[in-house]
Amino acid sequence: MSYVKALKCRECGQEYEKAAKYVCEFCFGPLEAAYDYDKIKKDMTREKITSRPLNIWRYRELLPVEGDKYNTLQEGYTPLIRADHLGALLGLKNLYIKNDCANPTHSFKDRVVAVASTRALELGFDTLACASTGNLANAVAAYGARAGLKRYVFIPSDLEKGKIIGALVYDPNLIAVNGNYDDVNRLCSEIAGKYKWAFVNINMRPYYAEGSKTLAFETAEQLGWQAPDQVVVPVASGSLLTKIWKGTQEMIKVGLISQKKMRVFGAQAAGCSPVTTAYKAKVDTFRPVKPNTIAKSLAIGNPADGYYALKTIAESNGGAEMATDLEIIEGIKLLAQTEGIFAETAGGVTIACLKKLAESHALDPDAVTVAYITGTGLKTQEAVADHLREVKVIQPNLEAFEASQLTAVS
Repeated sequence: MSYVKALKCRECGQEYEKAAKYVCEFCFGPLEAAYDYDKIKKDMTREKITSRPLNIWRYRELLPVEGDKYNTLQEGYTPLIRADHLGALLGLKNLYIKNDCANPTHSFKDRVVAVASTRALELGFDTLACASTGNLANAVAAYGARAGLKRYVFIPSDLEKGKIIGALVYDPNLIAVNGNYDDVNRLCSEIAGKYKWAFVNINMRPYYAEGSKTLAFETAEQLGWQAPDQVVVPVASGSLLTKIWKGTQEMIKVGLISQKKMRVFGAQAAGCSPVTTAYKAKVDTFRPVKPNTIAKSLAIGNPADGYYALKTIAESNGGAEMATDLEIIEGIKLLAQTEGIFAETAGGVTIACLKKLAESHALDPDAVTVAYITGTGLKTQEAVADHLREVKVIQPNLEAFEASQLTAVS
């Protein structure tokens, strides 16, 4: 049974059939799934949720699919880890890390692609495609293979090697484009207009984006059915930040958690920070930028949901920060060395911005704080390779070992 009533324009409210459509014909606003919350409130209970498998589909009533045949690799229900060591360093008494490195292709993109590919199958598509900064390429290649679909993946030509290999292993049609993500996305919009393919982040975007809400659902459930007080979320297109907010509000609306004023903070790389720059300038519109950062997964200079990210930050009384490349590297190392989690560059942005927000007293030190880590550092090892301790090579005897330790002390 589907609880989605229609696709609805986020600007003018015009409703459309549940097809592969993403732009309003009247005002050109973006479309998103609209639900029958009254029906969901009757049918969706904590008991029903906890009786289901530990994946995103335990929240099926709040996801935009029609049936119960899911294209899944058991994504979701990733660890929520209490970060006491990092919290002590930053002066945050109740800090948690939501570790989405633990997903099947090691990023949060598995959530959105699981939903988009399931809906693509329901709509009869035979080809799954995307414009990607890396993690999405891996997820589309993997989930398309799982579904038996043809796959086309478009990426910037300067993408990290780990992410390229992470897509090619599934044997998709991988197309590298000379340009940044915004150039790739423009090309894909043209291709989507000509070919009848399911582009997960273009014509399938109203379904795809809803998968990010499951991070909010899981966080609340893992905290004992309550929302956190404040969250720090990396910002690329801005969709993840807005959907974590939307998912939390939906849980309140259907009675799964109590009302709470959760504050939302965005984290961006200084070399691609249109949302943070607009926030700091105290304006509600952003100016597109040309990305120049090691955090390639966040390098979207013209974010599709940038306006809505700013709106969410304002509505939640949150904030936004940015981190330089050096701060990103230090953020990656700080998380690894305090909590044992190796994050990609986007995670370095989150931790670096978390640190800045704590130091500037933008965050309440006593509040329940959740920082979202969206992908593994194994995909972006080159970012930190030249900033780590040197490997000592010794002969295989005790004297050589002890001599190396004396050298280290001196």
